[in-house]
Amino acid sequence: MTSRLSSIVPVWVVAIVGAVVVGVLAAPSGIYRWLAVVLAIVVLLTFIIQLALPSKEGLVLRMAASIGGAAVLLAVATGVLVLTGA
Repeated sequence: MTSRLSSIVPVWVVAIVGAVVVGVLAAPSGIYRWLAVVLAIVVLLTFIIQLALPSKEGLVLRMAASIGGAAVLLAVATGVLVLTGA
C-alpha cells in the first residue's frame, strides 16, 4: 500500500466505525452532535497521522483527501440514520 493510501484509509475506517457506533448507541436526538464529534476526531487523527509521516511532500493533498473522504462518509451515514429514523 502506498504511503498516501496508508495514511488515508485508517481515517476513513475510523469514520465508518464512528458512524456505526453513533448509529447503534446514540439517541435519535443526539445523532448530529455525536457525528460532529466523530468528524472532529477524524480531523485530529488526520493531523496526527500526516505529521507523523517522514515525508511532508503532498501533505495538503493527503489531508484534503483524508478529511474530505471522511466527511463524505459521515454525510452518507447521516442520511442513512435520518432516513431509517435511528
